Amino acid sequence: MDTNKHGSDKDKQLESQIGEHQQHSKLNVSELSDLWANYIGDSMFSCIFEHFLEVVQDEEIKEILLFDQGISKRHVNTIADLFTKEGIPVPAAFGTSDVYKGAPRLFEDTFMLFYVREMAIGAYGQYTRAMATSIRQDVIDFYRQGVQELNEVYERTTHLMLEKGLMIKSPNIPYPKHVEFVDNKSFNNFFTGKNRPLAGLEIKHLVLNISTNVLGKALMMGFAQTASSQKLRNFFKKGWELSEKQIKQFGNLLISDNIPTPRLMDPHVTDSKVPPFSDKLMMYHVLLANQLGLENIGTAMARTLRHDIHAKYAKFIGEIGLYTNKAQEMMIEHGWLEEPPLTTDRKKAVKNPL
Repeated sequence: MDTNKHGSDKDKQLESQIGEHQQHSKLNVSELSDLWANYIGDSMFSCIFEHFLEVVQDEEIKEILLFDQGISKRHVNTIADLFTKEGIPVPAAFGTSDVYKGAPRLFEDTFMLFYVREMAIGAYGQYTRAMATSIRQDVIDFYRQGVQELNEVYERTTHLMLEKGLMIKSPNIPYPKHVEFVDNKSFNNFFTGKNRPLAGLEIKHLVLNISTNVLGKALMMGFAQTASSQKLRNFFKKGWELSEKQIKQFGNLLISDNIPTPRLMDPHVTDSKVPPFSDKLMMYHVLLANQLGLENIGTAMARTLRHDIHAKYAKFIGEIGLYTNKAQEMMIEHGWLEEPPLTTDRKKAVKNPL
């Protein structure tokens, strides 16, 4: 029996089934919602990279920015084409009116490289979850390619940061010498007043949360300098203070075990007061950063055993949530918040029949 021919026939049959499914299947709720959010996010990143590319000086960093901008533009075009084909309105999102040509650099090259890496790390969770809830093959292919692109961005930015001496590597801890089981309930209980040394996963997630807030603080500093109104400047200042508080409290947990903390990006924010971005774009970026922060903390809580660290994470979930709600309210006031795809309001339909 020709197994190659049999395999080829099965592949053709599978392709035929996929094609038939694609022809008749509408986007499900996950596919529609994730693609919609991706379109807005990638249109925003295209604007960010537009400014970065106008002012970047380091040629190696410029090459990475060009690569990342190309990815964002391809995503925007792919999703726009898909939505048009499906009869779905393409979001207004962000465009040329949201990035101001000729504005001086707000962030130095070092920050730009750090920004690209952190955004890639944050996007991994979104893309893998989106792919895991997609059914249509074209959408699965979109997110599969997206993950492959993230891999390349992450590797290139990581290697370049290492080459330039900008990376504080994850700390080392001793290898276990033998298998042990916990025999003391105080292992995860802070009420005894004696905290055990940090576990490896606890260190990992503290470092990740600090890094996210290092990025968030620097972004908010730049936005606070350049927003058009005092109300917005004060709002961004509160954001950087919230990030600073997390950096200090999470950092103190590492320092108490003599573990180095990620370096700040504050020195790489310039003193420019000329906005390169619209207020609308900066406010949306706040929402995006807060979503990432909440996701990171939620994952960290699930991987953490010490209750004192749980308590800190829980406290910040509340504070970040309130700050996010305020950002949404301000965007609604200004008419900046696009309504995402919603399900049918059945109660309204019953009250107001055609």
